[in-house]
Amino acid sequence: MSMRVGTGFDLHRLTPGRPCRLGGIDLPHAAGPEGHSDGDAVLHALCDALLGAAGLDDLGTLFPDNDPKWKGADSADLTTEVVQRLRAAGWRVVNCDIVIATEGPRIAPHRSAMRTRIGALLGCDADAVNVKGKSLEGLGALANGTGVAVQAVCLLESK
Repeated sequence: MSMRVGTGFDLHRLTPGRPCRLGGIDLPHAAGPEGHSDGDAVLHALCDALLGAAGLDDLGTLFPDNDPKWKGADSADLTTEVVQRLRAAGWRVVNCDIVIATEGPRIAPHRSAMRTRIGALLGCDADAVNVKGKSLEGLGALANGTGVAVQAVCLLESK
């Protein structure tokens, strides 16, 4: 059995008045991630980790932000497409670990819902998905709730 690890990263500005969708769920917050699609930085980072581990094209190549077809796209739909590509290439998700760094929405109250939603999208149990929220402690360009940065790592095994 072959196993591979992939890592993904995404970063989005938080814009007042946009829906705050992270990890495939809507969070109650006054600002949401700006993007060509719904801006779900969690699912974007996760998809790049999955695609990288499988040796497939990255998210921006598969769903380019200059293509009107993807304007406002639901990132859960993009994730479903990525998982279908993984399966077609002979891979399945073993687990993933996700770090969400922001001073915007609080992540802790939503961790369980995110884990459940992401597990459903990936076709694995929620306990194979870990989500952690980290404060930026007022440091850097994302301080004061201006953005969200996400790093994801995943492990795949061949079917």
